[in-house]
Amino acid sequence: MKKDLVSKIFFAAVWSCVIFAIGTPAYADMRDIEASLLNRDYIRAQKLAEDVLAAHPKDPVGQKAQYYIGLSQLRQAQYQGALESFNKIKNEKLGSQLRERVYLGLFDAYYLLEEYPQADATLQELLKEGDKPEAVSLVYFKLAKVNMKLARWGQATDCLEKIVRSFPNSLEVPAAKQLLDEKHYFAVQVGAFVERRLAEALVDELKQKEEYAYIIESLDSQNRKFYRVRVGQLAMLKDAQALKNRLAKFGYPAQIYP
Repeated sequence: MKKDLVSKIFFAAVWSCVIFAIGTPAYADMRDIEASLLNRDYIRAQKLAEDVLAAHPKDPVGQKAQYYIGLSQLRQAQYQGALESFNKIKNEKLGSQLRERVYLGLFDAYYLLEEYPQADATLQELLKEGDKPEAVSLVYFKLAKVNMKLARWGQATDCLEKIVRSFPNSLEVPAAKQLLDEKHYFAVQVGAFVERRLAEALVDELKQKEEYAYIIESLDSQNRKFYRVRVGQLAMLKDAQALKNRLAKFGYPAQIYP
């Protein structure tokens, strides 16, 4: 009897060690991946995620690792690679939280590739299928942004008003209110400063190049004032893209707004 009890205890201890040995490395690596992402070490994060995926190709751990590969690629401006990574698990059976993250990653990749119809379709699919997104305010804000890129100003306004009305405490509210206050046109932003004199100096520099430059004052989510330097007020996205390319040739960090 005593011998049987000792054997059972020994077997349970060995089995616990086996489980620990199998389970711990994956989760330790997952924590390392997340720490690397927080530290903006995206190359390391991608490598760690690839190692985890190789060890767990067909289970939920591997799915999450695949997502982190895509996220790392996105942060490294490898937008096409990120699309491929996210699409590999998009149609798999995912938990609601991971599914939402994958769709948001797909949106960001399409958006940064300036493939705006595909970006819009991705979010529409997210809203149409499955559970209601946890980050629903963020989803509506992204929808507003892509509708602006497509010059669908009315639909963009509807999304922004929904954020302010239905999610008044969300992080997206200050930016949504700012966009609602602005007129409907495209511009190219070339700088954002906390000191107005720096913004004014850049405006003067751009005006010497015969560019229509001006300053927009705005507040961020922490109520800090920024002076944003923009160029142009254009009705067509293609004209804003041409202006962006011209300013980029001068060395300005040009970005189309909104």
